[in-house]
Amino acid sequence: MPDVTKTATAVEDAVALPADPAPAAKQEKARSLWGDAWVDLRRNPYFLVASVLIFFLLLIAVFPSLFTSASPTKGDLVKHFLGKPELGSIGSEGWLGYDGQGRSVYARLIYGTRASIIVGVAVTAIVTIVGGVMGMLAGYFGGWIDALLSRLTDIFFGIPFLLGAMVVLQSFVERTVWVVVFALAFLGWTQMARVMRGAVITVKHADYVHAAKALGAGTGRILFRHILPNAMAPVIVVATIALGGYISAEATLSYLGLGLAAPTVSWGVDISTGVDQIRVAQHILLWPSIMLSITVLAFIMLGEAVRNALDPKLR
Repeated sequence: MPDVTKTATAVEDAVALPADPAPAAKQEKARSLWGDAWVDLRRNPYFLVASVLIFFLLLIAVFPSLFTSASPTKGDLVKHFLGKPELGSIGSEGWLGYDGQGRSVYARLIYGTRASIIVGVAVTAIVTIVGGVMGMLAGYFGGWIDALLSRLTDIFFGIPFLLGAMVVLQSFVERTVWVVVFALAFLGWTQMARVMRGAVITVKHADYVHAAKALGAGTGRILFRHILPNAMAPVIVVATIALGGYISAEATLSYLGLGLAAPTVSWGVDISTGVDQIRVAQHILLWPSIMLSITVLAFIMLGEAVRNALDPKLR
């Protein structure tokens, strides 16, 4: 007869054996909000197109000499207004024509990218930091701190953006790129502060924030480890879209003669010059206008793609 004890032991061992862990190991690891957003962005054609355009613009801004060997400020009056549409192209550096001083429109287009990108990126970085800090403090602490910072935000928000920037720029004798950055950032942080304040008010009531407080986490740790990472999504969306707006604002101020001025090479400066000469040389106005529109459109497309990826309701 078979040994009943050994048989029972074998059955118990078989029952106690753990299930095959392979299926569980093969299960896809749960992704965070940022992981899901990145997956969605890689599948979004608008994000891909915008990323290629922005990368190309950044490459031009950092290494303009890779795209042209001509000087954007050196002119030759012999080439005065050459290259108008009816005359055709006249060479590699002048295939977009020349302006009234005989300067290459193509070279000025390439070197003007740097000023616009610097203004857009620098202003966006400053307003995101300043507005983000103020909004985070107001939303988290509430009370009199929220009241004080909110009233300060309302005061600056009530000043018309372009009109206020004009007044600020008028107080400077020399208007360089960084002066324009200061003028735009001085009045542009209010929107970021409001967006961050609303996001922090929503996040600070989450369970993980209450748990961190119960465990004795300090205010700094709660703000920068728990609240800030979870409140940054709407700020990133607004900042990405606003970057194109700041580039457009710089061009507008330069067009009005209150922003960048010669000898600084800028699309806004060339657009202002092109308007005065539109009857005799339309190409001077045409090409910087197209370049400005493409740049603003690229950042708006990027912002829309990021917004759709970070908002679960839009997926």
